[in-house]
Amino acid sequence: MRNPILPTFFLLVMTLLFASQSAAGQLLVGTATADITPEGPVALRGQFQLRIAGTVETPLAAGVVALESRDGDQTRDVAVMVACDLIAIPNTVRDMVREEVAKRIPGLDTQKIFLSGTHTHTAPAMEPGTFILPDEGVVTIEDYRAFLVGRLADAIEKAWNNRAPGSVTWGLDHAVVAYNRRAVYADGSARMYGATNVPEFRGIEGYEDHSVNTLFFFDAEDELIAVCILVPSPSQVVESRSTINADFWYPVYQALRERHGEDLCILGWGGAAGDQAPRPMFRRAAEGRMTRLRGLDAMGELARRIVRAVDEAYAVVKNEHRSEVPLVHHVETLQLPMRLVTESEYQQAKAAQQQAADAIAQDPNAADRSHRGMLWYGRTVERFETQKDDPNPMHEMEMHVLRIGDAVICTNQFELFTDYGIQIQGRSKATQTFVVQLVGGGTYLPTERAVRGGSYSAVVHSSLVGPEGGQVLVDKTVEAIEAVFATDD
Repeated sequence: MRNPILPTFFLLVMTLLFASQSAAGQLLVGTATADITPEGPVALRGQFQLRIAGTVETPLAAGVVALESRDGDQTRDVAVMVACDLIAIPNTVRDMVREEVAKRIPGLDTQKIFLSGTHTHTAPAMEPGTFILPDEGVVTIEDYRAFLVGRLADAIEKAWNNRAPGSVTWGLDHAVVAYNRRAVYADGSARMYGATNVPEFRGIEGYEDHSVNTLFFFDAEDELIAVCILVPSPSQVVESRSTINADFWYPVYQALRERHGEDLCILGWGGAAGDQAPRPMFRRAAEGRMTRLRGLDAMGELARRIVRAVDEAYAVVKNEHRSEVPLVHHVETLQLPMRLVTESEYQQAKAAQQQAADAIAQDPNAADRSHRGMLWYGRTVERFETQKDDPNPMHEMEMHVLRIGDAVICTNQFELFTDYGIQIQGRSKATQTFVVQLVGGGTYLPTERAVRGGSYSAVVHSSLVGPEGGQVLVDKTVEAIEAVFATDD
């Protein structure tokens, strides 16, 4: 049984830890933007089959905002936020970036650097072994990772070295970008992207979040130098193409830089959206007609909505920016209970793994897709076998909770189902709460309702952590938010 004293003790310790940090200090801001577009054909991540991108439809970018709070010559706290046009950021890549930055900026606490992906499916794979690559003509995953780490370290170094007195404000508006993508049927089952034009269709499984949260940073001359935009959606309008593409974020970048200058640094964040996607499940014909009549494509239409929300929030809050705010950055490694694999799930995974192996033996040309299937089901098999020796396995996740004035940013590594993000926002003490997902390697974190419905994104093969761990994540995040605001009580 859970000890009721522990949360109170935790809050007391955290309050004492942050008491000296939570007072307002002079904010210093530094920014940089990096081009992380690969310099040759690469394997793309986001589908089961191998896709080689030989063409670049849009560049890929990374935005960096470096923050420091000072009391005279004394540093109160720091944060370095990096957002990338990538599917996600594996912990190995995060650690490589931190190691390189430590060489360049002695004294910087590199644990205060966090990196996120926009979850575009048209960007390079970053985990070796994911695909069987051709022997020639493709940039290796290891080579792209080395290139990426260098570019990100350059940008972090630049942002840190150009930090100067600045100010910040935050705003909220709304735009319909993503829709819940799980259809529910009469028998209680659910399916990602399931048909809605059948008699068995009964509705959409979960809540939809259409908020657009924004952070605006200014220099000492009150010029806008950076904006962080959180949209609860993966960037997956063109997810099946075999090209390099930043998806709907690219036209967002273009439009905002036309308004505020080419040097504007933009961080695109994905909010809790494991069960959301930027495409309608119904009313598709009507949506498509309106988009065509505006003379736009799907990416342009979503960018129009996002930019309109950013513009309207900016118009309201731009004169309220503050140069002295509390900046408190808490980093914690959570231990989340893993989702247990049942005997029947194990048998299913084992059979599917064998089927993939047989397919490779019968047709070597099918090796690529079957290889991905073997990996996917193989992880489930390994988990079940590990459970024999460790019946209560835990999953480590690094969490950041960053207070900036009356706003708070909290991170997780998952494709976090929307309900968890709503829980965090609903319970948060902050005026405005940014729940940033995919600060880490990914995997879905479904709700109990979704697990009952089944299908991809909610089955055990899709998730290392299930509803029990999801609730722990919510509770621990809320506790940390309360701690960084506790001295205001």
